Amino acid sequence: MKTRIITAVVALAIFIPLIIYGGWPLTVAAVVLGIIAMSEVLVMKRMFVISFEAIVSYLGVALLILPDNWLDFLPSVATRWFGFYLLVVLLLLHTVLRKQRFTFDDAGVITLAMLYIGMGFHYFVAARAINFQTLLYGMLIVWITDSGAYLIGRKLGKNKLAPKISPNKTWEGSIGGTVSATIILAIYLYLFPVGDGFVTMIILTLILSIMGQLGDLIESSLKRYYGVKDSGKILPGHGGILDRFDSMLIVMPLLHMVGII
Repeated sequence: MKTRIITAVVALAIFIPLIIYGGWPLTVAAVVLGIIAMSEVLVMKRMFVISFEAIVSYLGVALLILPDNWLDFLPSVATRWFGFYLLVVLLLLHTVLRKQRFTFDDAGVITLAMLYIGMGFHYFVAARAINFQTLLYGMLIVWITDSGAYLIGRKLGKNKLAPKISPNKTWEGSIGGTVSATIILAIYLYLFPVGDGFVTMIILTLILSIMGQLGDLIESSLKRYYGVKDSGKILPGHGGILDRFDSMLIVMPLLHMVGII
């Protein structure tokens, strides 16, 4: 527990100033975090983190994360997706050159991971580009839901939410986390309005809190499939980058889908 607290304090001491300042430092940090998260997927799949396919995956993640204005030197913004397509083609060609040592399944996992990680961090950066309170709104949903679920689950949790995927999660904790997030974010939205319509945003907060928890379960399912406890070890007591940003990777793109980002 002591290690967990120290890691959290140090991480927040670095992370909070970055999201307050925004700009290129936050973009660079997001790209670095995305590449680390991608490397965690490769490690879970027992692939080398320095290899042709790894480098292609890092380029793909970075390409998806970077804001549009960072790609202004290219002929058009559509080049982002054409470039991503070319990287996927390189992975497919690699399945031929490696002669079954790198398979179509391997290419599929890497492609899906690039999209999952890249789009999550892309809209994380995009939210800050709108303003600080929009990004903080999304992150508070994730943080308060997670903390509320943990604390209430420890105190009142009896009924397992998904025992085969994440044995420690309970229905009581899940509901408690969503209720906590909805109440606290209602106060936040009253003081710092985000989006259109207070009641609409409260309903959206409730939905995003639930979706964030599903994002957590998605990553838990991934770890369960590969037989690992944590996605990585970069954050002592907390695991890896995917362990800490799993809910955010779902919440931020959804904020874009509903027009907030």
